[in-house]
Amino acid sequence: MTTTSFNTGWTVRPKVSPYAQLQAPQEDGTPVTLPHDAMITLPRSEDAISGGRGAYFPGGVFEYSKTFDIPADFADKKVSVEFEGVYRDAMIFVNGVFAGQRPNGYSGFVIALDPYLRYGAPNTIRVDARAHDDSRWYTGAGIYRDTRLIVTSHTHIEHGGLQITTPDIDEERAVVAAGITVRNDSLHTRTVTVVTRIDGPDGAQVAESSSPATIRAGESVVVRHRLYVPSPSLWNVETPTLYSAGVAVIEGTEVQDEISSTFGIRELRLDPHHGLRINGESVKLRGACIHHDNGILGAATIRRAEERRIQLLKDAGFNAIRSSHNPLSPAMLDACDRYGMLVMDETFDMWTEGKSSFDYSLSFPEWWERDVEALVAKNFNHPSVIFYSIGNEILETGDPLGSNLGRQIAEKVRSLDSTRFITNGINGFVSALREVVEMMHAHAGGAAAESEGGVNGLMNSAADFMGQVNASPLVTAKTEESFSVLDVAGLNYGDSRYLMDKELFPDRILVGSETFPPGIAKYWRLVQDNPQILGDFTWTGWDYLGEVGIGRVQYADVPPVFEAPFPWIAAWVGDLDITGHRRTMSYYRETVFGLRTMPFIAVQRPENFGRPRLPGMWAWSDTLPSWTWDAADHSPTEVEVYSDAEEIELVINGTSQGRRSCGPDHAYICTFDVDYVRGEITAIAYRGGVEIARTRLQTVTDEVALTATPDRTTLTADDAELSFIAIEFRDPAGTVATTINQPVSVEVSGPAILQGLGSAKPNNSQRYDAAQHTSFDGRLLAAIRPTGPGSITVSVSSNGYNTVTISLDAAEQAALRAERSDHPLMSSVFN
Repeated sequence: MTTTSFNTGWTVRPKVSPYAQLQAPQEDGTPVTLPHDAMITLPRSEDAISGGRGAYFPGGVFEYSKTFDIPADFADKKVSVEFEGVYRDAMIFVNGVFAGQRPNGYSGFVIALDPYLRYGAPNTIRVDARAHDDSRWYTGAGIYRDTRLIVTSHTHIEHGGLQITTPDIDEERAVVAAGITVRNDSLHTRTVTVVTRIDGPDGAQVAESSSPATIRAGESVVVRHRLYVPSPSLWNVETPTLYSAGVAVIEGTEVQDEISSTFGIRELRLDPHHGLRINGESVKLRGACIHHDNGILGAATIRRAEERRIQLLKDAGFNAIRSSHNPLSPAMLDACDRYGMLVMDETFDMWTEGKSSFDYSLSFPEWWERDVEALVAKNFNHPSVIFYSIGNEILETGDPLGSNLGRQIAEKVRSLDSTRFITNGINGFVSALREVVEMMHAHAGGAAAESEGGVNGLMNSAADFMGQVNASPLVTAKTEESFSVLDVAGLNYGDSRYLMDKELFPDRILVGSETFPPGIAKYWRLVQDNPQILGDFTWTGWDYLGEVGIGRVQYADVPPVFEAPFPWIAAWVGDLDITGHRRTMSYYRETVFGLRTMPFIAVQRPENFGRPRLPGMWAWSDTLPSWTWDAADHSPTEVEVYSDAEEIELVINGTSQGRRSCGPDHAYICTFDVDYVRGEITAIAYRGGVEIARTRLQTVTDEVALTATPDRTTLTADDAELSFIAIEFRDPAGTVATTINQPVSVEVSGPAILQGLGSAKPNNSQRYDAAQHTSFDGRLLAAIRPTGPGSITVSVSSNGYNTVTISLDAAEQAALRAERSDHPLMSSVFN
């Protein structure tokens, strides 16, 4: 099997009908390299049909096309193209003829090209995609994930046909069970030898097995090998050790096909007395819900961007992610495997009851089984995946027949993969939504039923009521059957049920599948004290585009609205912002998790001092770890300190501002009302009256310079690579000048492009595809994408500051990331 990147050589343009082209011929498309988001470059408008849900981006229909050559000797091969994801309603045409479709925007699929190809001649492929009022968040549009050209012989391993499990593990050895599905598309019966080899983390062979297989024409067989790995190194979140399995299909002395896959050796156990155990050790899930967009890159899942997100989330203290509310990209799963990030991979945001006018519910009855099959096939060999979630806040979960649909989905998953656990993000408030609306309508005389912001608005404005509803006998009865089909009951905003369900359903194992960020101190204590509660997944770990402003702080002197107005673009709800910079909430969570002992200082913006804040269930405080403000000395401000210490003393320029109790009994936070005075602010932590740690912030000096720091300077010259450059205004001590918000320009020369440039500003009218952008709180992020091998120069400039020049080097990878699936077992077995 030869698998080659199919990401280059594409063009994209708006789709118009053939009849419209008769009147006005369409212009040529714009050249692009995949993954690509066709929506992120479109002009936003407050009148966009997506509204704030879709970050005020317009919908559209887009046409991608590519011309490619197929050699004449491929006539005796099987040729197909793999799409990891096309948003949405993908229609694929080869040489002008319909070849396949996929309504779901997040499912991977393979299109057989053979019936349509012209061998020894150029061929064209066209992909139409559309996005229009079909989601509750920013989706992007187009071929936003990787594509690959796959060439095999007629006797070949089917796509996704290598499945690896580790059913029996001890210190002496691990059993590795490999199932290989081999297909014979020739006209004759074939007898082949199937060889499986296991290589250890160091690349050395540790096990091998082979067996013959006879396959009738037009049929498939499953070949099973049971291999034994001595003294196995186990995969877990702390030491994510990976092995590699290589499989070859040989007829006579000729290799017909070969494939390889990484995997991990690990054991999962689950019960209400020990919770989740990995390799016998109990693990509590420090979880983050994430959406699929990459901030300034839009929805494009360029491999390095996916990897960077996992690295930064792991660095921030998370050990698990929930893909909300759609399957993760293979690139992100690879990163989770390598960095030890556990995964709850989710299928759908809706079943048959739609949440947007033209969403996937219209295709669900016909397509859900194929999409579940694609999800499981994608995940099977990834040790990071421990949960399948069959939905998110599904309305049908409160109905007996709807629960039966959940049973069908769960059993479908189990029939494909019995090695993971099944959950569902059930919100009892949503499951009983019709009854809830009737109750609120009766209680409020109709006003509540018209709540601005839909379900989210109701949840935000009536959080206490929502907790009461979740814990009510009504919800208990309506959701019991839906919970009964699961291995783990996923509770969205259902912490009021945690202890109650322990009594009502002693064998029910729970996970906080989606929770309000400010409540983590309460939730985490419940998680730690109750083994049947596996962990907490906050909404969200990483900020995202769309659902604008749900996490912003609102003030009582401004009329409240749930959805922020244009030009808001981001939800402003992540522990990390859309550029990957940690917000103050992240350090608070790290403290609650017990991963941070140094006190953390977060300062409210002085201009908001004294303004009464409105409750917002997704909102943290509007703070920065900064002692640099555009405010006169002695302006009052509020300072928050996060710490697990018993007491915190705050000192400004050597003068004590007093002590406050802190630590677990005070939700790990204490506050001080102080006067802002330039200089230094210090938080001193005490336990038993003895100082145990201190942290300080300093006002920036006048000697501020523009800085640009790349996360990597040596790149692979391929379509999966990026260099992220942190652009900041800093003084010689490294303090960020958070008051500087001014335009910064980025110029790229050499074999690379500026893939994206932007700030984390959530109410931002500027584009991310321009060469100039204004800093926010003293920061920006640029993403540089190589287009070939060679030296790259990046110049970063801003009026009044010296230009910064960065040199990057993009080098050809020895075997290219085109990834021919050759495996070293071939030379050792067949020579």
